[in-house]
Amino acid sequence: MVNVIIPSPLYSYTSGAKSVDVAGASVGEAIKDLDRRYPGLKFRIVDEQEQIRTHIRVFVNDEIATLATPLREGDEMAIVAALSGG
Repeated sequence: MVNVIIPSPLYSYTSGAKSVDVAGASVGEAIKDLDRRYPGLKFRIVDEQEQIRTHIRVFVNDEIATLATPLREGDEMAIVAALSGG
């Protein structure tokens, strides 16, 4: 299992959970598992071209990641949403 840190703008999808454990051998697979458990979450992270959205960053163990980044048991994956405003 991989622990995923959820950004506050997406808490409504996880019923307020700030982190969840998911399965997956890659970031993409972990996001699919997230979406299976929390429908609609993947669409907020991944666009229609199967790329991480421009305002989202994913880190695995503090390193920037892509959907293809491999995951190992015990890794920590953080989803970070960019802040904007004026």
